[in-house]
This record gives sequence, C-alpha cells and structure tokens, in this order.
Amino acid sequence: MKASELKTKGADELKKELKELLRAQFSLRMQLSTQQTNKTHEIRKVRRDIARVRTVMMATAKLKAGN
Repeated sequence: MKASELKTKGADELKKELKELLRAQFSLRMQLSTQQTNKTHEIRKVRRDIARVRTVMMATAKLKAGN
C-alpha cells in the first residue's frame, strides 16, 4: 500500500482500512504466539501500513483544521 493511494481515499474509507489492518495485526500476533505461522515479515508490513494510514489521517485532519 502506498501513501499516494491513501491520500485519494476519504475519511470513512481510511477508518475502515485502519480497522481492517488492526484486525490483521491482531490475527498475525495470535498466529505467531501460537506458532501457527513463520511469516514474521507480514507483521512488519502491517505495522507500517497502519502507520501510513494514521499519518495520512492526521495530515488531512490538520489541513481541515487549518482552513
């Protein structure tokens, strides 16, 4: 997922995307703790995607507050 893709989405879509990523992160953590997966790199990808979504959400909120 790229930040440029996220910038085109609305606030509701970003919230939905964040919710899905948080669920995916939880699922991956549970799989890791129960030793059902070896894909530790997926956790890192999801964590960074969550950070991207939150960054875009904060940037759009600041733009709206500034106007």
